Amino acid sequence: MTQPARPLLDARIERWPIAGSFTISRGSKTEAVVVVVEVRSGEYSGRGECVPYARYGETPESTLAQIISLQEHVAQGLDRVTLQTLLPAGAARNALDCALLDLEAKRSGSRVWDIFGQLAPRPCTTAYTISLGTPEAMAEATGAAAHRPLLKIKLGSDDDASRIKAVRQAAPNAQLIVDANEGWRADNLALNLAACADAGVTLIEQPLPAGQDDALASVERRIAICADESVHDRGSLAGLRGRYDAINIKLDKTGGLTEAMAMADAAEALGLQVMVGCMVATSLAMAPAMLLAQRARYVDLDGPLLLATDRDHGLRYDGSTIYPPDAALWG
Repeated sequence: MTQPARPLLDARIERWPIAGSFTISRGSKTEAVVVVVEVRSGEYSGRGECVPYARYGETPESTLAQIISLQEHVAQGLDRVTLQTLLPAGAARNALDCALLDLEAKRSGSRVWDIFGQLAPRPCTTAYTISLGTPEAMAEATGAAAHRPLLKIKLGSDDDASRIKAVRQAAPNAQLIVDANEGWRADNLALNLAACADAGVTLIEQPLPAGQDDALASVERRIAICADESVHDRGSLAGLRGRYDAINIKLDKTGGLTEAMAMADAAEALGLQVMVGCMVATSLAMAPAMLLAQRARYVDLDGPLLLATDRDHGLRYDGSTIYPPDAALWG
């Protein structure tokens, strides 16, 4: 009797040019460097995409090596539950977790949301990101995007009060959320929080460096504060009490959709609002996060909008409205 073919693993690094540049408090980049995983089993193939992040000690090469190290496990029929024990939370596990989910859906003739026992995802509104720059440059970029209902403003540098004021003047009707990317300090926290409150900001992500966020427990907060770099998976939730009101769940931090869905349950049980975020990447990286977007208070899945081009069968964006993925893309 002929034995069924063993699953095959393929992974590669891809580079996708950004339209212009993308700047946060830690620097600028002009391309998105992603790692794509493909798991093939017979006539079926599942894909996943991740963005290695230097902030967490990841490189494209180290991430690729982590994935390839599991080649024999994949050949022996690796499942998502076992995967959680073989790789830590991070980009490599995310790409492989999402590829296994995509393969599972295709082999069962269902969609990924059926696997999780969820209804089909609905279209939702995503934030659109304004990169860090001078007040004048940010006001110009904001003016061009002022028709969008939700803008995410990158701060985390000197004179952020002038930046957020200029942004608000350029987009008087848009809802604003701010991401400081760990760029503020305890001695300017109150000033920047007040400037954001005056500008009508509704959420601030990660104002202080991870590990230095004790000041958030004592400062007056008129705006919800969201943990990003201070939270990764369920194990990091307990330390957020009294400091944060919300968490930003990114699949590259949690190590995939499997952990992200469980993390959202745990966060809600603690009374934390859920935000779903992304790195700058293609639609293949955004598609799994659309399941989380259904329960998120804030959605930030604009990565493909920041690229010069997206991959084939990419997500459909109508202005700031993002639609669920077709099976040809993922899931």
